[in-house]
Amino acid sequence: MYKVAVVQAASVPFDADAATTRAEELIAEVAANGAELAVFPEAFIGGYPKGTSFGTVIGTRTDVGRAQYERYVRGAVTLEGDEVARLERASAEHGVHLVVGVIERLGNTLYCTALMIAPGEGLVGKHRKLMPTATERLVWGFGDGSTLDTMDTPGGRVGTVICWENYMPLMRQAMYAKGVQIYCAPTADDRPSWQSTMQHIAIEGRTFVLSSCQVITRDAFPADHPVEHEVPGGDILMRGGSVIIDPAGRVLAGPVFDEETVLYAEIDPDEKVRSHLDFDAVGHYSRPDVFTLTVNESAAESVRFTR
Repeated sequence: MYKVAVVQAASVPFDADAATTRAEELIAEVAANGAELAVFPEAFIGGYPKGTSFGTVIGTRTDVGRAQYERYVRGAVTLEGDEVARLERASAEHGVHLVVGVIERLGNTLYCTALMIAPGEGLVGKHRKLMPTATERLVWGFGDGSTLDTMDTPGGRVGTVICWENYMPLMRQAMYAKGVQIYCAPTADDRPSWQSTMQHIAIEGRTFVLSSCQVITRDAFPADHPVEHEVPGGDILMRGGSVIIDPAGRVLAGPVFDEETVLYAEIDPDEKVRSHLDFDAVGHYSRPDVFTLTVNESAAESVRFTR
């Protein structure tokens, strides 16, 4: 058996150093409880600015909004930066594989990224969100096929699909084809209906699904940070709803709402093998004579210099 953990906790928005310290504490906690893999929410380091427009409507931007964006950029991380190095050290010290949602700065663009970190190996993979949802596209760039990475662990191959990417059928099919056994879904979707999506994916992919969402309140953000649009939870901006599901769609832990917690489950990697007796979305149930999928894993570079 392989013990996994899903972290449902509040970020420290716009403060990468403090959020990384919070992550280090939680990594130590899950290790003390025997977990070998920990999944953190979307944008856990960097922050998810729910309810904020950055002073932007169609055709108009404000100086105040640009200043808010500057703070968001300052709170992001780079892959070569100290925060990622600290996560690598915590992984190695505690022997825990990690999937951590961060806001990544690359050049002058931010990406919603999930880092995959292995003990003693460091950063072994990353996934930049391919399709930011709605107005997320204002502040996040689009990932490309070069970051559809996976990570091998003693409990099986880990893959990461972020939030509403999980509604992209071809994205899911690509991850199944990569042999993902532990399907991680960091998210900001705190609706009760999210569990239905996670159960569908577990059954469709015959995978273990680990979904992690923050519980965070308005007062976790700086006092001058605007929440311009009311959210259903009022001062609770994200309610959680994290969950762990097995390849048959059975809920092993969660969902939990409105409180910080860590969910744990013992998973049997052989359960996935047994589950494919009657269904394999990329194998004996796929009908490649009728349907095929081509995935472009090339990096999409806007400028190339040649000599």
